[in-house]
Amino acid sequence: MKVQHQSSIKAYKADGFIGKYQRLIKDIVIPYQYNVLCDEAPDTEKSHVVQNFINAGKAVRGEDTGDGFYGMVFQDSDAAKWIEAAAYSLSLFPDTELEKTVDHLIAIIADAQDDDGYLNTYYTIKDREKRWTNLLEGHELYCSGHMMEAACAYYEATGKDTLLNVMLKNVDHIYNHFLTEKHEGYPGHPEVELALLKMYRLTNNRRCLELAMHFINVRGVDPHFYEKEKGKRDWSVWNANPSDTDYMQASVPVKEQKDATGHAVRAVYLYTAMADLAASTEDEELLAACRRLWESITRRRMYLTGGIGSTVFGEAFSVDYDLPNDTAYAETCASIGLMFFASRMLENEPNGEYADVAEQAFYNTVLAGMQLDGKRFFYVNPLEIVPGISGISPTHRHDLPMRPKWYACACCPPNVARLISSYGKYAYGENADTAYCHLFAAGEITLDNGIQFTCETGYPYDFTITYRIQKGGRLAIRIPAWSKTFEVYQNQTVLDIVPQKGYVYLSVSDGDFVQVILDGTPQFRYASSKVPALTGKTAICRGPLVYCFEGADNEEDVLSLFLKRGSVPSVSAHEKKLLGGICTITVDAFRTEEIDSLYTDKAPAAKPCKAVAIPYYTWGNRHENQMRVWMNEII
Repeated sequence: MKVQHQSSIKAYKADGFIGKYQRLIKDIVIPYQYNVLCDEAPDTEKSHVVQNFINAGKAVRGEDTGDGFYGMVFQDSDAAKWIEAAAYSLSLFPDTELEKTVDHLIAIIADAQDDDGYLNTYYTIKDREKRWTNLLEGHELYCSGHMMEAACAYYEATGKDTLLNVMLKNVDHIYNHFLTEKHEGYPGHPEVELALLKMYRLTNNRRCLELAMHFINVRGVDPHFYEKEKGKRDWSVWNANPSDTDYMQASVPVKEQKDATGHAVRAVYLYTAMADLAASTEDEELLAACRRLWESITRRRMYLTGGIGSTVFGEAFSVDYDLPNDTAYAETCASIGLMFFASRMLENEPNGEYADVAEQAFYNTVLAGMQLDGKRFFYVNPLEIVPGISGISPTHRHDLPMRPKWYACACCPPNVARLISSYGKYAYGENADTAYCHLFAAGEITLDNGIQFTCETGYPYDFTITYRIQKGGRLAIRIPAWSKTFEVYQNQTVLDIVPQKGYVYLSVSDGDFVQVILDGTPQFRYASSKVPALTGKTAICRGPLVYCFEGADNEEDVLSLFLKRGSVPSVSAHEKKLLGGICTITVDAFRTEEIDSLYTDKAPAAKPCKAVAIPYYTWGNRHENQMRVWMNEII
């Protein structure tokens, strides 16, 4: 039996490591980001998002639009993701003041909707006559999709339907344009497809399902659509190449696609929708395509950190095994999208591989995308930083050594906020009689199938997970692939149990006590010899955490370090005051002496030393310094 969709989780009250992050989102990130959207955050990149909606409302009424539109063509989506993050936070931490703030913003957004249901500030203010004429670059459907997701989340959190009704009216407008009036086209940036499926599950509005199916199934049928579209207009947003169909995942119909190509965020948003539709309609051909694309990403085109999209050129996948460390792109949003894809694949088939990758992406790239104080953000997530080159050299300008406050293209910060606030939806799933524990998140869990339990754990730094059952049923607990050994106890009796596709299944009754003990031994990791950037290198992981070496812990120089093969890493006690509370790993190493000239024929001397590693998600939180994930190794 398939796992039900994320929305089936009835309640999740967070605790532990995840709970700490969710409170950070509530206390710091959501208020800070709203100030940014209102242009009230000091010394921060201008956003103008809220003012864009106010000005669009004026345009709808025929009034002077004041200072007009400012920002990217997809600026509206920042407000949508903020509302979605706030909605998930309200589900965890009821807050009347935050709810009032969201209601106020929703009223402004509703006021910006045209009578015919159209909603987009860029075109309403600037180019009203150009609506729906540039699907390649215009991002109208992308912005609608994010606002649909926000509407669903806010209704589920509060029962308030103002924004939901706005977006149902918007769905009618889109339906009339593309299906009733039969205008050609599909989104340049996929997103609306997955949002429409969320709308369908919440409202049972068949138009949402029909639109999602249409946009997914028509994609790539005419790979020359964007060229024809551009030929009909004499203007462009940023002069995108309409012939690069790989970039838009439109070279062939989706059911024929084999390799993950093009813009990484667009790709995984599309694949998420495909997997969701496959689960909803039991389309085995579509699911087979999803499996092929999943394997393309995770077996040939993904970083150890769960980062995807290795090149700055197009923020895109390049080719198999092209995974450079120092010029990595690995956009934060792409790893968030990879988690979406993994979650939807789990709805089709409970397979621990999907949850393993979701966890890998979350604890490394997603968390690394936000500074520990919640006020600065990475768009790009390299695996190596060298001050003086990173962020400065033309080839490395995108790989910044420190997180900026905000971006003109600010898709990542609110995306991180909504992902962390909704973590329970990814951690837990269900079907009619089973509770699935995909990820390990402390807290209280209540599912629609009636199963209720608490999870207690210090994960990801402690590897004992305890479940206390209030209302029983069947429990499916993931055993991560990285855990070489494990033990499962039920009421203090050890169980002789074999995982089935990464999960152990057991029947539990009211009052039962289940404990899982995973293997927290640090592990050296090695890459395929097909990855040229990683020849002769090794990395260290512990549990779901990838570790890195920063200059701050290693005499301000990690470039001269060589890890000693065969060394047994030692793990520190949990250091509560270091980088928000972490365990460091120390390993035997050698440090080579500095060479004065650019080149020499004299081999540098090396002396034994200790090298100290910290979790990758915490790097860049102290000062600008060197950082490496993959280290040279010496025998």
